[in-house]
Amino acid sequence: MTDIATPPHAVFRHTEHNLVSSMIQRHPEEVDHPSPTHGPEAMRELVRDYVSALHAAYLDHTRHLPAGERGRLPLVAAPRITVIAAATQSLHLLATSDDLPQPHGPEVQVFDDHLGVTWSLRFYDASVLPALGLLDDDPGAVRRALGVDDTIYHLTVDVGGGLGPHHAQHSGVALANQHARTSRDLEHLRHALPQHARLVDELAVCVRSGLPRASALLAAELTEHRVSLPPDTAALKALAAVLDDITR
Repeated sequence: MTDIATPPHAVFRHTEHNLVSSMIQRHPEEVDHPSPTHGPEAMRELVRDYVSALHAAYLDHTRHLPAGERGRLPLVAAPRITVIAAATQSLHLLATSDDLPQPHGPEVQVFDDHLGVTWSLRFYDASVLPALGLLDDDPGAVRRALGVDDTIYHLTVDVGGGLGPHHAQHSGVALANQHARTSRDLEHLRHALPQHARLVDELAVCVRSGLPRASALLAAELTEHRVSLPPDTAALKALAAVLDDITR
């Protein structure tokens, strides 16, 4: 999609490099900020449009849910949302509700909103955070390099072909469906296991952050060890295993 003269992990750097501006795609909603035609600004604008389209698809898809259910969705319930675009071998889009310090030096931050939800978008590559230039695409390693614990979502996008509006809209709808289903499953657990409400809340954090080992341990505790999972079991599968146990 883009002709980048620098490695993927340096796509946002402030030194000059070339992008093929004619290949930049924008989501169909109007935006009120101009689109630069070349340089790192063009890549930042491309990512900004992708995130805007993703969030618009998510929020539009869930706007007709019951108020309480919609209010529990992570992208709606978070008191603040910062989306970090971190370039390693691929582009990581990581949304967090963590408090982050004000940008300084070469850091760039922009703000957008949709349906009453506001977020900031910040850009990191090896020119801003050198540690990113040493990483592969392991999500855990990227989160550790950024120092982020609480994640609303963490997506990996192909810089070469995955930043179009069509892909963003599909990703937004898929993410909304996953969050809505997970929210309903966790509410089901809270009602079924009122004596373990705190453990269910811990499991919710593990599921959202994708912590397999902790999820497996919590699944065992919530089911009085009827469920025993390998430590590398995906967090969502651990949640499903607990639900299956309590509905037998």
